[in-house]
Amino acid sequence: MGAALVLNATYEPLCVVPLRRAVVLVLAEKAIVVESSDDVMHSERLSLPIPTVVRLSRYVRVPYRREVPLTRRAVLERDAHGCVYCGNRADTIDHVRPRSRGGQHVWTNVVAACARCNHRKGDRLLAELGWHLSTPPVQPPATVAVVMGWSVRDPSWAQYLGLGHGPAAVAPAV
Repeated sequence: MGAALVLNATYEPLCVVPLRRAVVLVLAEKAIVVESSDDVMHSERLSLPIPTVVRLSRYVRVPYRREVPLTRRAVLERDAHGCVYCGNRADTIDHVRPRSRGGQHVWTNVVAACARCNHRKGDRLLAELGWHLSTPPVQPPATVAVVMGWSVRDPSWAQYLGLGHGPAAVAPAV
């Protein structure tokens, strides 16, 4: 069974719900199908395209602004599980400016790295090794917190989540 992205009436991403919940929202006229797959669900009297993105009919006030928590898993997802130094599969995170040299544990200083590159870099600066980053690390948009933990993401969600492409943006999980 799939999942659907739920948008507020203003097209702000709110959450991801199981497909069954999305269909119930549409049938109860609490949501409108914005994007759907080519497949169709059938009942005795009704055929409904399978929703991938639904928008609530009425605005829901969100009391707080979410931020993506800085975790190993989130950094690996942001960098598409690829080492920013060599391009191989990443399994660790590295502080671009090492903490031993005053670097902070913040989104703009943490990247995904394979164990080999992380070990070779150690507590040195990139300039000391002659290495460079093709794109600087960035903090993912708050909208990404909505889909954290969902391993399967529909490509149609990207335009509503503000997801870019490349190592500096959160890429869909493989």
